[in-house]
Amino acid sequence: MLSKLLIAFFLMALCVTIHAMGLTGAFRWMHARRVRGTGQFWYAPWMLVRIAAWTLLLHLIEILVWALLYTWRGAMPDFTTSAYFSAVTYTTTGYGDLVLPAEWRLVGGVEALTGILMCGLSTGLFFPGSTDVFGINRRSSA
Repeated sequence: MLSKLLIAFFLMALCVTIHAMGLTGAFRWMHARRVRGTGQFWYAPWMLVRIAAWTLLLHLIEILVWALLYTWRGAMPDFTTSAYFSAVTYTTTGYGDLVLPAEWRLVGGVEALTGILMCGLSTGLFFPGSTDVFGINRRSSA
């Protein structure tokens, strides 16, 4: 059980790393384009759509990382099943139609906690990003 929890901790750390690197890159990209698009009506909505899509892609990558583990270690019968189970677990939807073998169940719980944390991180970083895009709290140059 301890070895599986260590694996789960490693995957949690990997997900945090993927998310942090991905969001850092997205916000650097956004800041580089902020000056060009300021004043255009569609700039803000389009920028937020792109940031949201990028964030969703990061979540999907993290879900697939967990799915690879379940497939590799034989906790689920195939990758498609593992990806479905991982998506349901990471998002804490938890349909209950698939369950991990008894020795892997704590790992599923760690995945759910990781998903909650990563969604919180996305939300926490999306808010300042959106205030930046909309120019809220921007100091006037006058």
